[in-house]
Amino acid sequence: MKTFLSFSIFCLSATVATAARGERPNIIMFLIDDQNPSSIAAFGGDTYTPNLDRMAEEGMRFTRAYVSSSVCTPSRYSFLTGRFAGNSHSKLYTEAVGGKENQGLPQFNVALERDKMNVGNVLREAGYTTGFVGKFHLTSSLDFPEFYKGKDKWINIPKDARPGPDVSAQFKHNERWMRRYLKELGFSWAKNVYPENTPSPYSVHNPEWTTVAALEFIEENQDGPFYLHLCSTLLHGPDKSWRKSMDQPLITGEGEVESLPEVMTPRAELLKTITEKGFDPDSHVAGEAWIDDSLGAVFRKLKELGIDDNTLVIFAPDHGRDGKASVFSHGSCQVPMIMRWPKGIAAGQVCEELVQNIDLVSTFFELGKAEKPESYRIDGQSLTPLFKNGKATDWRDHLYLEMGAARATVTKDWSYIAVRYTNEQIADIKKATPQNLPRAMAYIGRLGIGVRGADRPGFFDEDQLYHLKRDPKEMKNLAYHKDQATRIKELRYLMQEDLEVIGRPFGEFILGGNAAEPGQIDKQIEIVKQLEIQGKRVTVPEALTKGQGVTDEPTPDDKAKRKAKRKAEWEARRKARKEAKSNNQSE
Repeated sequence: MKTFLSFSIFCLSATVATAARGERPNIIMFLIDDQNPSSIAAFGGDTYTPNLDRMAEEGMRFTRAYVSSSVCTPSRYSFLTGRFAGNSHSKLYTEAVGGKENQGLPQFNVALERDKMNVGNVLREAGYTTGFVGKFHLTSSLDFPEFYKGKDKWINIPKDARPGPDVSAQFKHNERWMRRYLKELGFSWAKNVYPENTPSPYSVHNPEWTTVAALEFIEENQDGPFYLHLCSTLLHGPDKSWRKSMDQPLITGEGEVESLPEVMTPRAELLKTITEKGFDPDSHVAGEAWIDDSLGAVFRKLKELGIDDNTLVIFAPDHGRDGKASVFSHGSCQVPMIMRWPKGIAAGQVCEELVQNIDLVSTFFELGKAEKPESYRIDGQSLTPLFKNGKATDWRDHLYLEMGAARATVTKDWSYIAVRYTNEQIADIKKATPQNLPRAMAYIGRLGIGVRGADRPGFFDEDQLYHLKRDPKEMKNLAYHKDQATRIKELRYLMQEDLEVIGRPFGEFILGGNAAEPGQIDKQIEIVKQLEIQGKRVTVPEALTKGQGVTDEPTPDDKAKRKAKRKAEWEARRKARKEAKSNNQSE
């Protein structure tokens, strides 16, 4: 009788556990690198992406999805935490920008914190098995110094290292190091991890290598619930690098390997299909179809295991390709995003609401019934109200974006951008020669990736305003048009509110620390707009080398008037906010 009773209790417990698992979906966050909507046929792209197209048909396509920052590290931080990168409290970020009294400059200077306030750890504590595969790009020797000491420490491989068994062994060592690092952060499982982008001398993409690990994790945890953060290195780098990588199938994130299981379409067969579909197999389509094929392998595995219906799959890039390191919408912060979950999202839905990568962790916590720790800061909101038909009552009316010295407020129709350098940056800008101005004035202080947005005439303007429907590529800055004064004021007010929540100084919006008011580098802005900037190459016109072509700097009287006007506007906004708070309290 006792044995029978114990067996009955065991069966009842198993049934309850199974029911609980069934209520909570498996979740796969498929995160891609550097992708524009035009690289997906379902978003109107001229390319070959059958699995993404089918995913859109069977799920929900988001037409106004954004990332909060437009380079890898801060964006991936937000995907893993649900926080703006400017709210990072890692030692790496604090060391880079100082305490809360200083202006934040989020870029390649944030890391996941030791407190484990991230999606992998919180869902694990809620009963999920959490896995990480692929590109990470968020390590920090300041936050985890113990990982950089002793016999198992990280190995710095020289950029001029030559391929071979010894270097392969070092790559393999670092990949195992990454597994330990991710488990320390709270993930249950990690495998086939790239520390960041594919490094020399094995800078080759290999989606099969990451897909193999993803399928292994899914099969091992098919009884669920599981969360998988799957990050491809594609589509990073120039188009030709993707096609060249296809000729080196045995180079991986752990160096050269002897073989890989055939889990995706053979590369030669995929290239043949691309050709038959009427595309050039040596063009951008090769990389776009390749990553799409990886997604197809994941869906086939889910179907094979019978867990397809209750698995939420999210496909999104960390940012766009053309305007990286800016806060433009086009080719920068606005990204293609698709979700598919047969049990929870009706097929063929389109969502046109403003959504952001900071919203995903909140969504996962709600679906996973995870209790958020009291000290865990999340800046996003759950997307589940949108799952029924892509609409929700009282959804947000704007987004906040951040990238180095720039901030943006985006509504459905408009984008307002404020570029506010710190006192230290302004001092460097004033000392810079014309040749060095683009680097000094790039939002993240770098050439190359830092000035991709400089193909837009307004990139260096301290204030920018764009009508996103009439001017989708953001080529015409309307910020200095008198008829837009009221609109600028409204958008600045929204930005002010968001900045106050962040809690750091920023230009004249929130005074203090090293924040500086605009209007101090008008001459340099005029100069930098006359330069020819192509990647890391800067060409100075002859007129500038001879000291011509630059108007005089504003007079002291002009500067004083501007400063007085800005101070009056700031005081008026502060007074209005104080009165509004007082009225709310009295009510």
